[in-house]
Amino acid sequence: MREHDMLEKEEIFSKVLRAGRRTYFFDVRATKADDYYITITESKKFTEEDGSFHFKKHKIYLYKEDFAAFAEILGEMTSYVLNHKGEEVISERHQKDFKKEYPSEKSDDEIIPQTSTFTDIEFDDI
Repeated sequence: MREHDMLEKEEIFSKVLRAGRRTYFFDVRATKADDYYITITESKKFTEEDGSFHFKKHKIYLYKEDFAAFAEILGEMTSYVLNHKGEEVISERHQKDFKKEYPSEKSDDEIIPQTSTFTDIEFDDI
């Protein structure tokens, strides 16, 4: 069977979420044994100075045995964010007059986020 035919067979159901420069692809695919799994792909558009552009993609493979735990943690994390910060977007990018306020003194119960760097990781090789 040709590679193109294999890709057609693998992709069972798809949804797309466009979010600014990011696009999220949710795909149900089939394994060789004809079982299903989900891939979630984030594609982010980058524009060069000369006007050309390229996309960076990151992919997560999610298998049935992990669905329940993944959904539970995702629900817990989204609820936490919405309960603590609401649905309004608060950032420099979304609000031109945004000014970050720094507390003069921190209390014992205050959580200070740690700054870290993110490395681009290609999940296709996992």
